[in-house]
Amino acid sequence: METEFFTASVVNLGINLIYTILALMIGIIGLKVIDEKLLKNVNIEEELKKGNVAVSIFASTILIFVALIVSFGLKG
Repeated sequence: METEFFTASVVNLGINLIYTILALMIGIIGLKVIDEKLLKNVNIEEELKKGNVAVSIFASTILIFVALIVSFGLKG
């Protein structure tokens, strides 16, 4: 009984880890696409190095929305 519970926990942990890595990669790709296609005049990385708080809030908001979309997509 305990080995079945342990095996199921390890499998669920592995699946959740894969979903997390997938969501992170999709979020980063989404942010890069938005940076290159929609914000041609604004370089997010340079603005972050300058300490622009508005750009950091904007970038984090994009990542949150992409994470929400991915999470709803993975739930089915």
